[in-house]
Amino acid sequence: MRFLYPHLLWFLLLLPLIAVLRGRKGAAPSLIFSSTSLVASLAAKSRKTRPAYLQFGLRLAVLGLLILAAARPQLGNTTTEIQASGIDILLAVDVSGSMEAMDFTLAGKAVTRLAVVQKVVDEFIEERPNDRIGLVGFGGRPYLVCPLTLDHDWLRKRLESLSIGMIEDGTAIGSAIGSGINRLRDQDSKSRILILLTDGMNNSGRVPPLVAAEAAETLGIKVYTIGAGTRGEAPMPVRDAFGRQRMRMVRVDIDEKTLSEVAEMTGAQYFRATDSKSLARIYDEINTMETTTRTIKKFENYRELFSFFVIAALLLLGLELAAQRKQLP
Repeated sequence: MRFLYPHLLWFLLLLPLIAVLRGRKGAAPSLIFSSTSLVASLAAKSRKTRPAYLQFGLRLAVLGLLILAAARPQLGNTTTEIQASGIDILLAVDVSGSMEAMDFTLAGKAVTRLAVVQKVVDEFIEERPNDRIGLVGFGGRPYLVCPLTLDHDWLRKRLESLSIGMIEDGTAIGSAIGSGINRLRDQDSKSRILILLTDGMNNSGRVPPLVAAEAAETLGIKVYTIGAGTRGEAPMPVRDAFGRQRMRMVRVDIDEKTLSEVAEMTGAQYFRATDSKSLARIYDEINTMETTTRTIKKFENYRELFSFFVIAALLLLGLELAAQRKQLP
């Protein structure tokens, strides 16, 4: 329910003010009578004036209903239809053991690479409400986390469920690309995109990355690649013989040459993220590059309710007039 002219509702505040002002007309004057019998007769006659309070209340109610009617109450609904953008995006995220390295930060605190990737990818998904988006996690092999969907609430929950060690360790970049292609190849969409993020080199799987890239090129699927990790060495949490967690510096090895070739072959780009801010900028840039026009249709259907308020006001007015006539001698 809505009011077409809601500003008129402010006049309702006058009703309690009118009631207060009427109640402050002053106390009834005091008179001295020589006999109580005279007072008793006057009191009996005054009973006829008691409906005055009821009449005043009815008048306030009538005024309130007329104000509500003037504000044009309406009952209905609004339906908005948004056509999908026609862009299908599959996100491939590395969940191998090396993603546990803590060379990225969130709110000034060192966290794992995967934690930062989850946050940045979540923001990327939020920025593209009209795209069908799917998610693949990969380590030693790819794993479908969420198929292509417009249900982004479910997708973001599945993204949150990603964890290191959920798949056997390794970095199967070629197989991850191949799995993404299989999910995108049969989709009838304007544009099909695979965004692959890894922090290592291909060392698992049966499909070489460049072979998978050739298949993507043939099918017209763009493969954006992102290398995540600082240059040189990164702190990696490890446990000693006593079960205590310690940090050990490990070398960061990312096959940038292969990732660049994969992106170039498919008409996309390769990016390197060395910290949280650069990773966020990369996804923002991809978001800017891959856009399309969205068509939005809005339908409104409202039923006017002011007549009900007017009828109610007339009924109360009739009651007030009837009470007034009854009061007359």
